[in-house]
Amino acid sequence: MDKKYRSYGFYIALVALVMIAWFFLENGTRQTTSYYYPQFVQDVSEGKIVSAVVNMNEQVPTGIVSVVLNNKEEKQIAVPDVNEAVKMLRDANVASIDIKDVPKKNWVMTILPYLLGFGALFIFWILISGQSSGGGGTNSKMMNFGKSRATMIDPSKKEFTFKNVAGLDEEKEELEEIVDFLKNPRKYTDVGARIPKGVLLVGPPGTGKTLLAKAIAGEAEVPFFSISGSDFVEMFVGVGASRVRDLFADAKKNAPCIVFIDEIDAVARRRGAGMGGGHDEREQTLNQLLVEMDGFGVNEGIIVMAATNRVDILDPAIMRPGRFDRKVGVGAPDVKGREEILRVHSHTKPLAEDVDLEQIARTTAGFTGADLENLLNEAAIIAAKEDRLYIKQVDINKAFVKVGIGAEKKSKVISEKEKRITAYHEAGHAILFHLLPDVGPVYTISIIPTGMGAAGYTMPLPEKDEMFNTKGKMLQTIVVDLGGRAAEAIIFDDITTGASQDIKQATKLARDMVVRYGMSDKIGLVNYDNSEDEVFIGRDLAHARSYGEKVASEIDEAVKEIIDKCYNEALTKIREHEKVLHATANLLLEKEKITRDEFEALFEE
Repeated sequence: MDKKYRSYGFYIALVALVMIAWFFLENGTRQTTSYYYPQFVQDVSEGKIVSAVVNMNEQVPTGIVSVVLNNKEEKQIAVPDVNEAVKMLRDANVASIDIKDVPKKNWVMTILPYLLGFGALFIFWILISGQSSGGGGTNSKMMNFGKSRATMIDPSKKEFTFKNVAGLDEEKEELEEIVDFLKNPRKYTDVGARIPKGVLLVGPPGTGKTLLAKAIAGEAEVPFFSISGSDFVEMFVGVGASRVRDLFADAKKNAPCIVFIDEIDAVARRRGAGMGGGHDEREQTLNQLLVEMDGFGVNEGIIVMAATNRVDILDPAIMRPGRFDRKVGVGAPDVKGREEILRVHSHTKPLAEDVDLEQIARTTAGFTGADLENLLNEAAIIAAKEDRLYIKQVDINKAFVKVGIGAEKKSKVISEKEKRITAYHEAGHAILFHLLPDVGPVYTISIIPTGMGAAGYTMPLPEKDEMFNTKGKMLQTIVVDLGGRAAEAIIFDDITTGASQDIKQATKLARDMVVRYGMSDKIGLVNYDNSEDEVFIGRDLAHARSYGEKVASEIDEAVKEIIDKCYNEALTKIREHEKVLHATANLLLEKEKITRDEFEALFEE
């Protein structure tokens, strides 16, 4: 039940209890009876009454007579005339007649109706005021819109430290300086050093930016305020700026301290790019944040940390020294870092003896920390489904396919014709992966449909980390992408829509080579890429290109030239190894999935 209605129910129950108590008190002073006046007169005349008690009412001469009969039965009766009833009892020689005066009015019963009325009005006022402020309990936030929603972490609670962060040695070293400055500021101020006002953590999603912030909260031993960038922005104008002021006011009271803003791009986007112009609520919030970080006000001892994966869209004013003095890049880990991350995440997971974390680290090039944690978690789920208390290497292999490609749908009914087309399509990819030196060996080939909508997949196995791409490798990647379409054209003398995603990837890569990387002889060393500005729809709705129609036509010709050249190369290499193509397709139709060793054995034959 909603908390609002539970709080209302308390007041309603309270009113009901008071009314019930008043009812019983009121009725407790009233006496009712089924003894009738003619019967009373008859019992008096027949001498059946032994004693009587006469109670006078306020409405004299009426009253209530309580009698005890000779059979010890007690009865009450309301009489219209007390004097007449007493005369009758005396004439009948009743032994005991007790006459009581008119009872005094009970003061409780006198003021109780007024108390009930006042209480009802008071409760009604509470209910109305609760509704006007957004309900009771946690819903009553109408008057607190301008308050900061930051959560302060107690510095005494070291639930997470740098020991829990693996694979980010250089990043931790940079941030340890911040922690050391907070702990020993005099060591730095004596040589004229100024504490950085802001630290911006930049990197792709899942690389550990928020994880580093949590570790700093545990290491710094100072108050740590945590808030998301989206918590500042509301539909009401001025609320975001008010929350920024309130956040820094709280931080000043607890200085020295750290303020961490996660996903700061939600509030610190480049100004003048929104549809609302300069009056956009987000821009007012950003202006206030800029002033608080480095304005006329003094915020000594407050370090602002922020995390984002879209540093390209941040406002230049917030990126300058004096606001975010230090930018820490948090990228995907190398093979050594991946092994350390796997050891951290496998610490609480029982592993079988055949699990080789070093080999897993080598085969997961490009994986972030979040990807590796998800990989081991999926492997643990697979082991639990098979009622095992430990994780085997085969579980990790299954999880690797599930994470990279998607869950296999073995129950999906596929016709023999479509299976055959898929087998030759994937065999075409696999042959080119094997023949071309820079795109890596094949890990798994399968014609089992996946949850991503693919009819099959060919998964390569990167064996080393690479900092950048070469022109040769990018061309080889395009050749591999077009290998499935080439195999279809050679074997079936027809083509299908199964290569649509491959063609899309190949076209994008070829266009990037031409307009972004300057790898086309026809276009030359000129960058014509303006995709970074596409997020700012308010800057220019038409989004005019930085080049003319002639250059656009040359770009299209250069892209098509790359695609055609790579497709012809794919056709040539697959025709040269047509026997392997048939052998691979037949093995796939037989087993549905083959491994690297099984595939490479076909080339040896």
